[in-house]
Amino acid sequence: MEGQTTGLRANPADETIRLGPLAVRFLVTGEDSNGSVAAFELVVPASQRLAAPAHSHDHYEETIYGIEGVLTWTVDGKQIEVGPGQALCIPRGAIHRFDNHGTRNVKALCVITPAAIGPQYFRESAEVISAAAGGPPDRAKMVEIMLRHGLTPAPPQP
Repeated sequence: MEGQTTGLRANPADETIRLGPLAVRFLVTGEDSNGSVAAFELVVPASQRLAAPAHSHDHYEETIYGIEGVLTWTVDGKQIEVGPGQALCIPRGAIHRFDNHGTRNVKALCVITPAAIGPQYFRESAEVISAAAGGPPDRAKMVEIMLRHGLTPAPPQP
């Protein structure tokens, strides 16, 4: 059994991906955990919102733990504020998104169980967001990426 632990280290993924003003720093990927968990740190600057459409996922739960600032999650139409020391588990199938309505940056830990999504989803999304050069990202391209990675986009809100 010792051979399985020789390569272990803290934050084995430790990759930061920029999605416009947002940053995702992967700490653990499915490759690091035999598919059981993925964990990443999310940084959302003041007055920013998720660039991707609201969405749901049928194959995993997403648990959010607040570290700094307050992030407002909208889950199935209900707004829930998650601040430092608070946690929110978003169940499979729940439509959700987030916004930082505050004046300070937010840092949160996001845990995906099982690890059905990883850095590649965020890398591909970052390319589409970057190509938009500060404007709204191409929704059709974002939807295609989301569907390929197991996320179900919600219909656009009027």
